[in-house]
Amino acid sequence: IFVLEEKLIVMSLWIVVLLLVLVLCSGVEANTVWPMPQSTSTLNGEVTFSLDFVFSSSYSSSTYLAATRRYLNIMNRNFVAYGDITKCEVNIQSTDESLTLETDEAYNLTITATSVSIDAVTVYGAMYGMETLSQLVSVSGTTTRTIVDRPRFKFRATMIDTSRHFYPVVAIKMHIDAMAYAKMNVLHWHLVDSVSFPFESVTFPTLSETGAYAPTHVYTPNDVQEVIAYALSRGIRVIPEFDTPGHVFAGYLSIPDLLTPCYTDGKPDGTFGPLNPTLNSTYDFLTKFYAEVKGVFPDNFVHVGGDEVSFKCWQSNPQISAWMKDHPEVQTYAQLEQYYELKLLKILEAQKSSYICWQEIFDNGVKILPNTVIDVWKSGGWNDTMSRAVKAGYHTVLSAPFYLNYISYGQDWKNYYVVEPTAFDAPQSLKEKYVGGIEACMWSEYVDATNFIPRFWPRAAAVAERAWSAEDVNDADAATTRLHEFRCKLIQRGINAEPITDGGDSIYTGIPAFCEQEYTPVYQPPF
Repeated sequence: IFVLEEKLIVMSLWIVVLLLVLVLCSGVEANTVWPMPQSTSTLNGEVTFSLDFVFSSSYSSSTYLAATRRYLNIMNRNFVAYGDITKCEVNIQSTDESLTLETDEAYNLTITATSVSIDAVTVYGAMYGMETLSQLVSVSGTTTRTIVDRPRFKFRATMIDTSRHFYPVVAIKMHIDAMAYAKMNVLHWHLVDSVSFPFESVTFPTLSETGAYAPTHVYTPNDVQEVIAYALSRGIRVIPEFDTPGHVFAGYLSIPDLLTPCYTDGKPDGTFGPLNPTLNSTYDFLTKFYAEVKGVFPDNFVHVGGDEVSFKCWQSNPQISAWMKDHPEVQTYAQLEQYYELKLLKILEAQKSSYICWQEIFDNGVKILPNTVIDVWKSGGWNDTMSRAVKAGYHTVLSAPFYLNYISYGQDWKNYYVVEPTAFDAPQSLKEKYVGGIEACMWSEYVDATNFIPRFWPRAAAVAERAWSAEDVNDADAATTRLHEFRCKLIQRGINAEPITDGGDSIYTGIPAFCEQEYTPVYQPPF
């Protein structure tokens, strides 16, 4: 009898545990929002959305109509027959669809028992309202509420590197969609580097002809326009990076006298260093090349790199040494770098382009132009660099704590989530004026299309919430279930985002280890 009672007790305990897990794991794609809105007021009601739900607006443009089609396709799996809500009224004040740092991205979303409305100044704010609504709609019902939302930072970026490994256009598009779902608005495209030059230049075709890994590993003008158009239609700017005077070799060698020949024991040793900053032909090349870049990329900004410039080759070259003797105002190689950077920035200024550069230009004391944006990427002492840059009156973007190519076992997204971008010594007024935003970077030494998306997502969503939501939204443990739910929404939408929860621990933590709809790879067996 006692043995039977013991077995019954054990069975009862297991039933309780299983029921608890079922309760906790139900609604693993619950109607929460990522990133967290600035303000949410819940109302006392719940509604469902009808199969014939539509977006209704007096505003009409190809950008707006494409957005409504996308979000109807995303939301329709959660529509029900004879639902309470049949339309969302979208009110957009401005017809200006240009995308800049000053674009108004705020929106208000109101869900009542009888109506849904989105109010925004621009179509891009309205898109963010649609994204929030799409995350809330559920077959089981959506709580009525009012959301007043806007981004904390104007610059919410990801950086992709297509030089070390080539990404097909379809992979970049998938990433752009994930960015849009996380309300990120800038794609920093590190197109080329010393190892490959996949950008097909019409002005200098030998750059990609000799510098790409293969003829198939090239972004044609049509490819680039396809990526730009895809991003802009989702409220995302595309800022290209062509890093000079360092990080150059592949492709550049096809342009005569562009690279600096290196010397050993007074003789050319067959290697090459940075661009040669002492030749007029270098600046003729840069003028023509950046004129082409400006014609291809509509954004006013270009990233000019400027990082990790080794002076060793310049020091070894007798032609450069002779030039410096003839130019006594250039006494050091740091001043030679400054000479190069100022001439490049003046070329861009004449072409009416704005520019971002990696922090070395600032660190090395280069007297850069006052409207230069400093991209702070060095993890050691980024707080000090940010402090010095804003106190010097430079606009900044913070990348240093957000290098997603560094991976570790477990929930490393929390490392990015808890970073406070303004945690440095400077008056609040300077922080508000000069901290433009943050950037999640993925360098591709060990990344290509096979692991690009799952390594980036949903870890980048942690950075996205830091960029969008209020400063005090910073509890990683509290965010875990919401991030898991956002990951499940990415899976639903075809984004193969990796898990962020411990599948072996969910029975104890109560955080689900699965999505109702799991990602299914597309595979064609060879028979």
